[in-house]
Amino acid sequence: MVKEKSGKGKWHRLLHDEQFKMIMAFVFTVMAVFMTVAFVSYFFTWKADQSVAEFSQIRDHQSFRAENWMGKLGAWISFKMITNGFGVASFFIPLILLVLGFRLLKIKLLPLGWTLKTSLVGMPLLSLLFGFFLGHTSGFLGSGFGGAHGIGMSNWLTSLVGWFGAFILLLLLTFVFLTFAFGGFFGWFKRTGKSICRSLQRAKDTRTKTSGKPAGKSEPRPRDVENPIETGDDNTGDDETGDDDIEFEVETTLSGDRPQEADNDEVRLIINKQDDKFSRDNDYQMDDLTALGKYDPTLDLSHYRMPPLDLLKDYPSADSLVSNEELVNNKNRIVETLRNYKIEIDKIKATIGPTVTLYEIVPAAGVRISKIKNLENDIALSLSALGIRIIAPMPGKGTIGIEVPNMHPEIVSMRSIIESPRFQNAAMELPVALGKTISNEPFVFDLTKMPHLLVAGSTGQGKSVGLNAIIASILYKKHPSQVKLVMVDPKSVEFSSYEKLEHHYLAKLPDAEEAIIIDTQKVIYTINSLCIEMDTRYSLLKDAGVRNIKEYNTKFIERKLNPNLGHRFLPYIVLIIDEYADLMMTAGKEIEMPIARLAQKARAAGIHLIIATQRPTTNIITGVIKANFPARIAFRVISQIDSRTILDQSGANQLIGRGDLLFTSGGDLTRVQCAFIDTPEIEEITRFIGNQQGYPTALLLPEYSADDNAEPKDVDLSKRDALFEEAARLIVIHQQGSTSLIQRKFSIGYNRAGRLMDQLEAAKIVGPNEGSKARQVLFSDEAALDKYLNKISQDNANQ
Repeated sequence: MVKEKSGKGKWHRLLHDEQFKMIMAFVFTVMAVFMTVAFVSYFFTWKADQSVAEFSQIRDHQSFRAENWMGKLGAWISFKMITNGFGVASFFIPLILLVLGFRLLKIKLLPLGWTLKTSLVGMPLLSLLFGFFLGHTSGFLGSGFGGAHGIGMSNWLTSLVGWFGAFILLLLLTFVFLTFAFGGFFGWFKRTGKSICRSLQRAKDTRTKTSGKPAGKSEPRPRDVENPIETGDDNTGDDETGDDDIEFEVETTLSGDRPQEADNDEVRLIINKQDDKFSRDNDYQMDDLTALGKYDPTLDLSHYRMPPLDLLKDYPSADSLVSNEELVNNKNRIVETLRNYKIEIDKIKATIGPTVTLYEIVPAAGVRISKIKNLENDIALSLSALGIRIIAPMPGKGTIGIEVPNMHPEIVSMRSIIESPRFQNAAMELPVALGKTISNEPFVFDLTKMPHLLVAGSTGQGKSVGLNAIIASILYKKHPSQVKLVMVDPKSVEFSSYEKLEHHYLAKLPDAEEAIIIDTQKVIYTINSLCIEMDTRYSLLKDAGVRNIKEYNTKFIERKLNPNLGHRFLPYIVLIIDEYADLMMTAGKEIEMPIARLAQKARAAGIHLIIATQRPTTNIITGVIKANFPARIAFRVISQIDSRTILDQSGANQLIGRGDLLFTSGGDLTRVQCAFIDTPEIEEITRFIGNQQGYPTALLLPEYSADDNAEPKDVDLSKRDALFEEAARLIVIHQQGSTSLIQRKFSIGYNRAGRLMDQLEAAKIVGPNEGSKARQVLFSDEAALDKYLNKISQDNANQ
């Protein structure tokens, strides 16, 4: 068995050796060229080289002279392949060799699999066709174009089914082969037939219009119909607009991206499988931890179940249809308005969304874009609609977009987004399902890629529903051990339903009575506590030799990090602040500066911010905040100034409200209809989670007090901390004067660890604070430290 495996290994190495591949590529290419030249030459020299049939019996090879360009060997191969073989179809053989040779050189001349299948099927079929239709062809090439194989198979087939039967059968085989090999023949016939029918229909419509007959009224158009409407004729009879020369196309998509029949248990199983973002394929080892296997952060709540989809409502959209009449009327009014200002267009394409339809127009040559952009109010007046928005030009397209609200908008349910394959199969760390785009596709993004989110909009435009949709996405996707939420609610009513999640998803200060933060002073403490947590996490990342939280957790799960040295599994932390304007009015810089610090640095540490406000003014959304929040969501606002404050451009003031929003992550704007999730649905979800077994407490953030950043006062060494000597030994052993090291090793709060560091500085064991650098350790070994500690103890005893 050992020898057999060794032999297989040698063959495997040989077949993957680059030099061997190069040699074989050269051999195959030379063979292909040799056979091609020999075959071509045989067309001219086949009569002179007929005696090659006895070539193997000729003893005196010198007496035989071949006229073939490739000599005796070329003449013999050509005779065997063409005359005694497949005739002209033998050219498939050098083609296979050539494609194989080029593939070994990593040059894709033709698809290798397609070439092999086509050649192996086409060579005998082509030989048979030549043999049947051309026969011996007066003895050309000795046995005609089909070779001996073609003549023999043709005679056998004719004797079996007769000449006419063989003719029909060969035609059928030829059609099947061409469809199999080249595809597209069915598509070509289909496109040709459609083109003819369309031409006939246009001619008929032209005759109808000439005779003065009115066009019929169109029926409502369901969203799952994909046949384009090529018309400027199906209008209501306004011939003076001259729309006949304009091509009108309607593009629709399925209103739902959900599975046709999805059992809730199966969907929940899919979601649960997606939660396990840490694969178990690799088998890493670590001394003293090998037998334990990989660490599973979900074991503490191993019986936790994700909320079922039944808790979410499904709003039907049967009444939310856009009829052909509405589409054509809007198209005609747009064209008429533009023509009133002498602007001609060549084509209009309509894309139907849940609440808005996008009309993409292709202007005629010479039309200036700014001229159309300036007609925004005129088009809105002609359509008698609010929320008209012109995108000139469309990003990545040579068109101009006009967004027009639908007469009967559709309610996008949160359930339809959560159960969509795009959300279920999202390979993201923190996927957020926001709603549907203008093309009816679920809009899902990764919060860790943003990495922070600014949400703004006037009162009653859907901002609170949007925040609930973001939170619900996280609750339906992540296990409580993988993400924690810090919620700030100055109004005291927006996030009250989430109090039930305290022992599962929430994080708070150690001394906080409620997990939902209401008091402004506690908000300041909490945000500064997150800054301390961020610094602690960066120390852990540095010690682990990784760059971000994802790499750190992967390493921890594989047990490459020792928990005895302070390492732990780090969940993502999402800080959600509602009514940020109220906090800025009461706290100002005390809130803005730590938030700016988190926004600048917290991404790699796994801390992400979502800030919402209903007053998007420059004194609330300052330049410091905007610079660190590239991802922004804008619901409808009142003025263009507010829109520019949020998005740096207009557009949010032209939305129609009720969840209509614009999303940007630093690039182009995307219009989205936010998914609707009602308060009873939120209560059902939180009740389902809260009734399950949870952690003893919420995740406790580091301690923080207002005097943490003050200069250290005089320290009384007679009142040393109980951990003073152990902390001193830890610092000397590691030769690192770090407060976070003391905090991790002894599992204490940041305040106590800071007081210990002040005592060590007063005892001259470590040097003074040097900013971001670690303090200098003044003792090089533990023996010297022990003598010094004994001296301090004796001095205190004498006092």
